[in-house]
Amino acid sequence: MMKQPNKKLVLESGEEFVGYGFGADCPSVCDIVFNTSVVGYQEIISDPSYTDQIVVMTYPVIGNYGVADEDFETRIPSIGGLVVREHCETPSNFRSTKSIAELIEELSIPGIYGIDTRMLTRILRRKGCCRAAIVDASMSNEEALKLIADTPRKSDAVRKVSCRKRWYSRTPNHRFDVVVVDCGVKHNIIRQLNRCGCNVVIVPFDTPYEDIMAFNPSGVLISSGPGSPMDVPQVVDLICELRGKLPVFGIGLGYLLTVLAYGGVCCEEPCGNRRSNHPVKNLSNNHIEMAALSHRYSVDVASLKSLPLEATHIDMLDGKVVGVESSAERVFAVQHHPEGAPGPNDSTYLFDKFIKLMEA
Repeated sequence: MMKQPNKKLVLESGEEFVGYGFGADCPSVCDIVFNTSVVGYQEIISDPSYTDQIVVMTYPVIGNYGVADEDFETRIPSIGGLVVREHCETPSNFRSTKSIAELIEELSIPGIYGIDTRMLTRILRRKGCCRAAIVDASMSNEEALKLIADTPRKSDAVRKVSCRKRWYSRTPNHRFDVVVVDCGVKHNIIRQLNRCGCNVVIVPFDTPYEDIMAFNPSGVLISSGPGSPMDVPQVVDLICELRGKLPVFGIGLGYLLTVLAYGGVCCEEPCGNRRSNHPVKNLSNNHIEMAALSHRYSVDVASLKSLPLEATHIDMLDGKVVGVESSAERVFAVQHHPEGAPGPNDSTYLFDKFIKLMEA
């Protein structure tokens, strides 16, 4: 007997997609976004930048190589839901410990498959980011729309994903001590710092300047993370105090917060940019780097003109500035992800740049 659809996805604009549930059997109302990456679904699901967001994967089959315990980007993934065309129930990979369906069921994350993700992506690209609900197929469209309207929009995502207490990641024969301000840090950022010979202490996003300097760090990294940069003024104030005192490296959300600390302006994009293998131009040598991006906000280029910041990288597709630097104050930041896992790895040299600033 043919399986009957039991779940549906409803957009706040009224469109609905009927499919089949997998993962947790519970409703979810969140912002919905899409990601065009071909691989790396486990890293995307566990990336804190997707906190409280329903993620649509545009690649048609998700889960082929299962889930590996070593590949998580955070201990407790916090996405709001997963939408795929098809998911693989029998992954083939010697490192795999479970399927994608088993993973999101354990994490109480609802999923839906068997819908037209191409049409859904076209709608999201045309209309921009919106809210959506994953509900039972038996729920009427009117009830689903009321559920979306009555559910408060989630905020303060950084506070939700940031660590509550400091923790450490050490490496043998370390050369430097780095403080990572956890706005939603990905584990591969910490792995890259360890690879470069850094002992790392990860601290909550609202840690005061005096407490950070008490660690006597060689440098400070402001991590990537979810939500609006305007929601975390504490980190903006922290960067203002750190400027010129020791090397500062910002990634993702940390890039936006760095620009705000220098007086720049950030603006929300209609549907954001979430993909791997995205072309970014390094203005220092005119090399094109393939990079991973995951953001909904961008920097107003006009606001940079009067600031003591030099553009270092631009997005080759839309011309937006995605990297800045103040060489005088040893501060630099990029919106793309040099730690991108499983890749691309064209921008990992930025960690070496951070090391050289600490050496100096």
